[in-house]
Amino acid sequence: MNAPSTALAPIDPQLWSPGEPPHLMGGKLPSGEIVFPMPQGDAANDVEPHKLARQGTLWSWTSQDFLPKDPYEGPGSGENEGPPDFEPFLIGYVELPGQVIVESRIVDATLGDLKLGMPMEFCIVPFNRSHSTYAFRPVQQAEKSA
Repeated sequence: MNAPSTALAPIDPQLWSPGEPPHLMGGKLPSGEIVFPMPQGDAANDVEPHKLARQGTLWSWTSQDFLPKDPYEGPGSGENEGPPDFEPFLIGYVELPGQVIVESRIVDATLGDLKLGMPMEFCIVPFNRSHSTYAFRPVQQAEKSA
């Protein structure tokens, strides 16, 4: 089970809001469309920061069963001395109703646990020894760890 990783620095401090509970931060375009992540630089002109919903539904998923190519810097990427300690992980798309579909790691579940449309909740998890990242987990798992 993945505990919150508030002691670790975020991989990008603009991806989620600080505070309790944290939220992914997207952007609201002048047209009203919600985007994630928040645009940067000139692309951010006239885009308002927008807190995204903490819960959504699983839209699609797969298992990352092999070490991703460079510039991957997550677990198993050689951050430790010796052979890579890569472990497969789940990745999917979570639909935040009325907002956006977010690509995310899926934690606290196995491939066999996942079902189309299952409720998912935002969480923060370790990325490597010094940084945290965002993920989603099944709501049932979130309730058990609360």
